[in-house]
Amino acid sequence: MTNIHNLTRSTDDVVIVGGGLAGLFCALKLAPRPVTLISAAPLGQGASSAWAQGGIAAAMAEGDTPEAHAADTIAVGGGIVDEAVALGIAREAAARIHDLLGYGVPFDRDLEGRLAVGREAAHSARRIVHVRGDGAGAAIIAALSDAVRRTPSIRLIEGFVAEALLTEDGAVSGLQLREAGNVSARPTMIASRAVVLATGGIGHLYAVTTNPDEASGSGLAIAARAGAVIADPEFVQFHPTAIMAGRDPAPLATEALRGEGATLVNNHGERFMAALHPLAELAPRDIVARGAFAEIAAGRGAFLDARDALGSRFADRFPTVHASCIAAGIDPAIQAIPIAPAAHYHMGGIAVDARGRSSIDGLWAGGEVSSTGAHGANRLASNSLLEAVVYAARIADDIAGRAIPSPARLPDGLVTPRTGAPDAVAVKRLRAMMSARVGVIRDGDGLAESVRSFAALEREATSIPVRNMATTALLVAVSAWSRRESRGAHFRIDHPADVPALAQRTMTTLAVARAVAESLSEHLQPRTAQPMIA
Repeated sequence: MTNIHNLTRSTDDVVIVGGGLAGLFCALKLAPRPVTLISAAPLGQGASSAWAQGGIAAAMAEGDTPEAHAADTIAVGGGIVDEAVALGIAREAAARIHDLLGYGVPFDRDLEGRLAVGREAAHSARRIVHVRGDGAGAAIIAALSDAVRRTPSIRLIEGFVAEALLTEDGAVSGLQLREAGNVSARPTMIASRAVVLATGGIGHLYAVTTNPDEASGSGLAIAARAGAVIADPEFVQFHPTAIMAGRDPAPLATEALRGEGATLVNNHGERFMAALHPLAELAPRDIVARGAFAEIAAGRGAFLDARDALGSRFADRFPTVHASCIAAGIDPAIQAIPIAPAAHYHMGGIAVDARGRSSIDGLWAGGEVSSTGAHGANRLASNSLLEAVVYAARIADDIAGRAIPSPARLPDGLVTPRTGAPDAVAVKRLRAMMSARVGVIRDGDGLAESVRSFAALEREATSIPVRNMATTALLVAVSAWSRRESRGAHFRIDHPADVPALAQRTMTTLAVARAVAESLSEHLQPRTAQPMIA
């Protein structure tokens, strides 16, 4: 690992920010080109990818096709999936799975040595490759972390966060970094004309989430502040079955449990999903999340019952979930598991094209921080890891085929010379408001209140991490306020139907979001956040 203080003020390296699946895979695909990889946490920690239990969707079994996979993706995406993007990802899936096998990922195999595939919600076929049932994410990140550490062309910097994106004449010129968790540390600047953001999602903007602490929307915020176009920020997926064990983040009970026959019941033992959707427990995640939310709101609670489906086989089939339950004093072989919806995945993010390029020259984005159009308004199960590796490979190919200009001279002054300590009260208030007002069920008044609150916090925050949280929260809330319909994971109780004229992606900027917030604060009739719809 390289010490940050040994960095020169300029580098010819490609700089990748993020130690999750997209960042690691992109760095490996760029080898032997020099890469500087910056990770806020030690490799293998702090990445949502490592916590992914489901696996990777890939049409590799006999009788399955990429076209069928794409059709399933489109069907659950709320009418705004980019169909060409979905088909392209599905067609590249097999090649990327073979790449991961080459890096040492031990995917499960059947008795004949073929990749074993499982089924998850809204898939029409068994096409999810796993590792020991529920350990795919951890195994993939472990294998890729080892490969990165063995690759001499990758300079690894751990324990630093990117707190500002530097630009010159509309193009990326570098990054401002600071030691993670050390507000008194002096920032360091690194110049590069090729920056890849792979910083993950926004789950920790919510009070209940399955994401690690690092998933607080910082990458999206620094790109937005630099002027990047942001796509679909209102679409946040809530996993229906987070284990309610008093932990932050909340442990996840993988969807594969329901694929194996586990049911959702209330405290009377009654199944509630059968009356809400023909697929019952295997309905799209947004419908299952709202079903569970309604039972909890009505005081009946929500529970995942795997006693009949798995019973004594639970520990062997799903060791990660079993360990989380036992730690919480629950034996899932003989007890139903208390669950609740939790912020899980962000369909929105930095708008990128088919090569992973953002609207800022020299800035690429991959993984959850990006928005490719593949997920639409509601992500299909186990498509996130697939999208991450497909776009990481495309970004690497795109960079490999380009002549990157020499780094510009960095500015003499820091973008943000000082940062205050994060205000714990402000963070708690922001997370509570996101869950209550910008969560599973939304309404116009609550969203307007949130917009005004987040805009004020963004202006007034003295802490850079808190300001970044407020920036991303503002983008989500403004776009949710502006979309006056219900579509996919975005549900407005005051506009419960979808509006055909709004069946298009949101494209917006921080400047537009701030203008909406200002007009809401002035009690004027504001314009919406969707004037840039593509």
